[in-house]
Amino acid sequence: MKFTINRLAFINALNNVLRAVSSKTTIPILTGLKLVVENDQIILTGSNADISIETTINQTDGEYALVVSEPGAIVLPARFFIEIIKKLPDQEVSIAINDGFQAVITSGTAEFTVNGQDANNFPHLPEVDGTSQVMIAPDILREVIEQTRIAVSKQESRPILTGIHFTLANGQLTTVATDSHRLAQRNVAVPTSEGQQYDVVIPGNSLTELSRMVNEVDGDVTMNFTDNQILFTFGQTKFYSRLLEGNYPETSRLIPTSSETTIELAADSFLASIERASLLSHQSRNNVVKLTINPSLSVAKISGNSADVGNVEEAINAELMAGNDLEISFNPDYMRDALKSFGSAKILMSFTSALRPFTLVPADDHDNFVQLITPVRTY
Repeated sequence: MKFTINRLAFINALNNVLRAVSSKTTIPILTGLKLVVENDQIILTGSNADISIETTINQTDGEYALVVSEPGAIVLPARFFIEIIKKLPDQEVSIAINDGFQAVITSGTAEFTVNGQDANNFPHLPEVDGTSQVMIAPDILREVIEQTRIAVSKQESRPILTGIHFTLANGQLTTVATDSHRLAQRNVAVPTSEGQQYDVVIPGNSLTELSRMVNEVDGDVTMNFTDNQILFTFGQTKFYSRLLEGNYPETSRLIPTSSETTIELAADSFLASIERASLLSHQSRNNVVKLTINPSLSVAKISGNSADVGNVEEAINAELMAGNDLEISFNPDYMRDALKSFGSAKILMSFTSALRPFTLVPADDHDNFVQLITPVRTY
């Protein structure tokens, strides 16, 4: 195996694949990066227990200036190999395999020899049927992930809640995440063939990596579903993720359909107020901020206190408020995460009582995006 390639372009491709390589694994070869060199392309593969990423570098892509002298394959220690490539002195790098699975890396006046492994020992990628596929715009996919992943559980005691629930039916994709204290749900229209229905739970960590990769993708992302895997294809990259086993809890019944108190305000200005109030709440043991709404007086405020530091109280600028007077306490970190997902949009917050979960929705679109937060009992 021998090839020459533009170093900076090669680094970008390597960094994408590195997202799937874990430094801690029970399968030693998975700390490595698989390189398969063919006559007109290079296929890079990285994998761990959850995700596998495969990127193809084509000779026709002038950015890489790829010249293949001899095909072959090898597995090299991923992080060490990439650090070498990053620190090489020249714009061009040449890589060749000598006898005994050793890679000789040459650039300018520098030459490294790195021990590798037989590529035949690297686990094969999952077989994914290409017929059951769905297309989605990369910006929509990224937005859906970012708006729901904040509610993914970090606790392994209920593994199913560490994922995001994807359901697709009748041309609508619904994504839901919850950690039992908060919930995020987003609906988007997605073109599907007649009868296409999917119900899967994808690990939140997998989707976090995916959202970073599709940030600057041109063209749609293709999703292919199987019983235990999902494949996202975009550009020259394939992103495989395992699916979580089990049934996701029924969450639609958790979202209130009526309210006793409502308030409309700008998400970004309310976020700034929450962050100021949390300066004190973070110094207290319970980390709680209180929201007081008095529609009869057209007054709303947030407050927080710490026995050791002091207290804070701030009036809230609301577009409108209606219903019953209310005092409700909540975790400001949950509120902060929820507000960030709305950007600078106006939101409608709806409450049923001081001890019942409340919702945040866009003021101009109540049906397609909702954040739900469970209040904190303070007495």
